[in-house]
Amino acid sequence: MGIPLKTRLNPLTILSVFLIISGSLSVSTIAADYTTLVYKGCSKQTFPITDGLYTQSLSALFNSLLSQSTKTRFFKTQSGNGAQTSFSGLFQCRGDLSNGDCNNCVRKLPEMADSLCGKAISARIQLYGCYIMYEISGFPQISGVELLYKSCSGSQVQGSGFEQRRDTAFASLESGVVSGNGFYATTYESVYVLAQCEGDLGSSDCGDCVKTSVQRAQVECGSSVSAQIYLHKCFLSYAYYPNGVNRKSSSGGSGQNTGKTIAIVVGGAAGVGFGVICLMFARSVMKKRDGKY
Repeated sequence: MGIPLKTRLNPLTILSVFLIISGSLSVSTIAADYTTLVYKGCSKQTFPITDGLYTQSLSALFNSLLSQSTKTRFFKTQSGNGAQTSFSGLFQCRGDLSNGDCNNCVRKLPEMADSLCGKAISARIQLYGCYIMYEISGFPQISGVELLYKSCSGSQVQGSGFEQRRDTAFASLESGVVSGNGFYATTYESVYVLAQCEGDLGSSDCGDCVKTSVQRAQVECGSSVSAQIYLHKCFLSYAYYPNGVNRKSSSGGSGQNTGKTIAIVVGGAAGVGFGVICLMFARSVMKKRDGKY
């Protein structure tokens, strides 16, 4: 049942409802950033559903990883006594997340692993802010620079000069990630870049891994406005902001920046709406005064 056309809404009521709605939009957008799924990788081989030892071992692994996520951004461990039913696994959070945000991110992973990969004997769940990886004992190993996931934006940067600026940012990233203990983010002329290596990777191997991801981004993503390259032992993300990088929104991958950009747009719309409602309120007050006099 709609509101009759002749019914007048109190401007204060409209203002209250508007602020509640716009506030909810902004908060929910920002909160979803670092826990958004980037990709999943699940082995085709699964363990027997009827064998509880596998489930117990995997559950123990998850509990061990979760317990450490409030203290550190990287942890690697093993669970299970039997050679055939033991699992090794790790989690890692992005280097710019607080311990609290890291824990919130990692807490999402076990349930997501179960729903997305089921009883797979090996899996990796990658969110914007963290990832978890586990595998059964004896699972075949892959190269540290094996490509796991790639995303190049469909939008291309028009005009000349972008690739030179991007490559200069990449050069700074390659050296910075080695001296920055496996995590580094920087900006060069509106190009924001970030890279991180697996927590136990040596500095030399880390540098080689990031260099490989840079080469892939250059060749396979060309003039894309943004891109993400995830290799087995490292990842790279970059984004181009033609109007300049907002420092408050440059602390994460492209997903986080996108989320915060949306929040800024919503906030701007809220500001315009707030002004309109204030004007309505002022006019209403003036009409009441005119009626009294």
